[in-house]
Amino acid sequence: MDEKQSLGFFQKLQQGLSKTRKSLLSLAFGRESLDKDFYDELEEALIIADVGAALAESLIIELRERVRKEGLTLAFEARDELRKLIAERMQVEGFFLPEGARAVLLIVGVNGVGKTTSIGKLAYYYKTSGRAPMLAAADTFRAAAAEQLGIWAERAGVPMVRHEEGSDPAAVVFDAIASFKAKRLDVLICDTAGRLHNKKNLMNELEKIRRVIDREIPDALCKAVLVLDSTTGRNAIMQAKAFSDAVGLTDVILTKLDGTAKGGMAIAVKEELGLPVRFVGVGEGLEDLQPFDADAFAAALLLEQPVENI
Repeated sequence: MDEKQSLGFFQKLQQGLSKTRKSLLSLAFGRESLDKDFYDELEEALIIADVGAALAESLIIELRERVRKEGLTLAFEARDELRKLIAERMQVEGFFLPEGARAVLLIVGVNGVGKTTSIGKLAYYYKTSGRAPMLAAADTFRAAAAEQLGIWAERAGVPMVRHEEGSDPAAVVFDAIASFKAKRLDVLICDTAGRLHNKKNLMNELEKIRRVIDREIPDALCKAVLVLDSTTGRNAIMQAKAFSDAVGLTDVILTKLDGTAKGGMAIAVKEELGLPVRFVGVGEGLEDLQPFDADAFAAALLLEQPVENI
């Protein structure tokens, strides 16, 4: 992103997290002194934002220690220290897709999280970044799923492989890999059915798809990426644990950050699951899925001034 695009995306992120931010600021940061009530109310606000009780307590303990060491006395100073603390905890190491790496992205998630639209936006992101993506319509269970994905493929300007509704999803991925290799493309993004995390047979299907990928294109970097709806809060953590058991999750895409009061769950995903948040969605447009930036997220969560002043 250029500077103008970056500023625009931050503003969308800041607007999207406004409900979470207002909850945090109104409960704790309206105070001037850093007394016991301040920390109690801040911990409560973090829990309401779906950070989780254990993680909220951990953040408060570390914030207290930093405030003591720095000799801070005012709430706005503690707020900035909390911003730095959250940004540090959410930093992502390494690249999602290293430059030049051939990759297969297995995109998973329950129904309704915005998985298919995220795939379309992800394809657009990589196409405009100079990569050569292809889509595999391996959600063969949901009516019109392939048609929906096809619309996004057309919007993004990328090829797609599909079978008839009800086909074997693993067979779709098998054929997609063959086409992917023949066309010498470099990013294969596989849609999957919206698995209910407590349905063992559906999880077995995901495991089968993963075996096909490992067998047919063993030299490619394979990422198992979970799409989570930010508005579901703590329930998303349980979904992630179930999917991780099935396919060995590597990364997370957070959708619907625009308008949620549960933005704190993004912190919980990184802390409790050890999974990096790689992309966030803050709107319906093709460009409204962008790489996650820990500093921008923490600022949007806690600060109201423009990004250039941070």
